[in-house]
Amino acid sequence: MKRLLNSLLCGLLLWPCVTQALMTPQQALALATGDGDERSAALQAIVATPDERSTRLLLAMKAEQVKLDPARQLLLIVDEKGQMQDALTGQVLAQPPAALDDVMLNNRLRGELDQALAVLQLFAPATTAERLAAARSLQQDAKIDYLPMLDLALSKEADAAVRSELTLARAAALSFSPDVEQRLLAAKLLGASRSPATQLLLNQRLAEETDPSVKSALKNSLRSLESTLALGERLGALFTGLSLGSILLLVALGLAITYGLMGVINMAHGELMMIGAYATYLVHLAFRQWLPPSWFDYYLVLALPAAFLAAAAVGALMERLVLRWLYGRPLESLLATWGLSLMLMQTVRSLFGAQNVGVENPAWMSGGWQVLPNLSLPYNRLMIILFAGLVLGGMTLLIKRTRLGLFVRGVTQNRPMASCMGVNTARVDTYAFALGSGIAGLAGCALSQVGNVGPDLGQSYIVDAFMVVVLGGVGQLAGTVYAALGLGMLNKLLEGYVGAVLAKIAVLVFIIIFIQKRPQGIFAVKGRAVEA
Repeated sequence: MKRLLNSLLCGLLLWPCVTQALMTPQQALALATGDGDERSAALQAIVATPDERSTRLLLAMKAEQVKLDPARQLLLIVDEKGQMQDALTGQVLAQPPAALDDVMLNNRLRGELDQALAVLQLFAPATTAERLAAARSLQQDAKIDYLPMLDLALSKEADAAVRSELTLARAAALSFSPDVEQRLLAAKLLGASRSPATQLLLNQRLAEETDPSVKSALKNSLRSLESTLALGERLGALFTGLSLGSILLLVALGLAITYGLMGVINMAHGELMMIGAYATYLVHLAFRQWLPPSWFDYYLVLALPAAFLAAAAVGALMERLVLRWLYGRPLESLLATWGLSLMLMQTVRSLFGAQNVGVENPAWMSGGWQVLPNLSLPYNRLMIILFAGLVLGGMTLLIKRTRLGLFVRGVTQNRPMASCMGVNTARVDTYAFALGSGIAGLAGCALSQVGNVGPDLGQSYIVDAFMVVVLGGVGQLAGTVYAALGLGMLNKLLEGYVGAVLAKIAVLVFIIIFIQKRPQGIFAVKGRAVEA
């Protein structure tokens, strides 16, 4: 091991001076066909004077893409296209040998290849992501022999993130030192790392450590690290609950309008979400197939109005053709909307198939924001939370500041009086149902960014949406907000303690007890008490 590392260091110091391939055919063939010691010696010789082609050979060997001709005189690399090229010259062979043997790797050689490649990525002209991966790889297989190499890498590295990972790898290597003082320093450095990967290393070193002072330092570092990781887990649970609550809010907003205005238990609300999701899928498909690739990241600009209008149109047809004849008959309207939901699901299955389809995120919604080492907030979830807030703000302005909103509030509070004042309640019903359906379509567009789109998409959320509406208070936007966010966070917090199934049961029991004590929900509709 020390000989390999010394060879690596010497080669890396000479790397800038290497201008041509220095790997010989004898070294390459010994690496592929020799016994254990011969292969290790060949690897040391190759990495002592590294160049582009020797690195390419090592990468191909790790990926098991290296072949050997039957005469054992020619080493070939099979690329991604199936072409074969000479490992030394890089020349593509037009007519490679018909019969080729695989180059076999044992565990010892695999480990040495990983070490060599990790070091080469630290020093070779590599991207920041590659150097980060190499530094993390050295952390997982730390050895005291790595210290000179890591010191050299730290002296040359300028990127702050890579330096942080290299410092952690150096601390991991120091923890194997025979010197007690160095192990104490390593324990303190590892405790300050705040990395989940360090927790396993600290536990391993604690199990193997014999010195009492070092064991005490390791325990202190482990406790500090565990408290930090626990904070990250709690914040992660809160964020997941907020994300679920924002999705429930989007789903329940439209239902709060239709249920609060007309008293219709719309069992097809989930299918209206599904229509919005499939409208998003069609726009996504059109941008992918017919428009320039640079436009794809903006497909949501068109998908949002398309999802809203598609779901709103279907909702308006449902209200005009079926539901307007069933007002005041809750059981019949429930059965009718359930039948409509089955028809919509079967229609989608006939058009798109029963299998789920995938909707790709735009590039700006991919990845996440790394807040803590064990807490990453996905951009698509953050965008959904922001989107839910924007939809809620738009709904509030529409209900409180527009003529349609005034009519909706009037019909909700006292339908006969609104009709006597000249409000066309039938038209208001259609507009309101179309609006609630359109918001369900927007919820489907949002859901397409966090999961697959399928005919059963809405079934997972419809029951939770009704619970949000009932808990918040019929027709009350503020109550819907509190109920959605509260149920989302409560559900995710309970999952960490009792599991997903028991958490659902506990939330349902809580809602039942709450409704028993307060049937009108969190916010009741205001009215005047009339004395007999």
